[in-house]
Amino acid sequence: MTIFTETASGPHISKAARWTGRVLSGVVILFLLFDGAIKLLPLQVVTETMDKMGYGASDNLARGLGIITIVCTALYAMPPTSILGAILLTGYLGGAIASHVRIDSPLFSHTLFGLYLGLMVWGGLWLREPTLRSLLPFRR
Repeated sequence: MTIFTETASGPHISKAARWTGRVLSGVVILFLLFDGAIKLLPLQVVTETMDKMGYGASDNLARGLGIITIVCTALYAMPPTSILGAILLTGYLGGAIASHVRIDSPLFSHTLFGLYLGLMVWGGLWLREPTLRSLLPFRR
């Protein structure tokens, strides 16, 4: 079974690959919108966690991070700006990883969670976006 084929007009994606990418991206989008929304409120668990991570229990900082999360996620969700959104989310998730490294969080459940999410961001986009595959081809 071939997932990708090359045509005269460029790379072609099978329906299965395109839908797998959409579902993977959808899961990431829903999670990040939820994450951004709880920071906008901001819930007590958010400010307590930020304080434990060394950023203080600032409602304004939580709201700022919520706005950044939602804006980057919205850019990722819209096809014309999805690659820009993925780049911005990669930076955001990298900051989260660095924060967890700094406070010596558990490796697989906390520190690497941003990596897992980042792989889902790029994997979902790669499966659904022919332009990205032409920029980052996997050779056989």
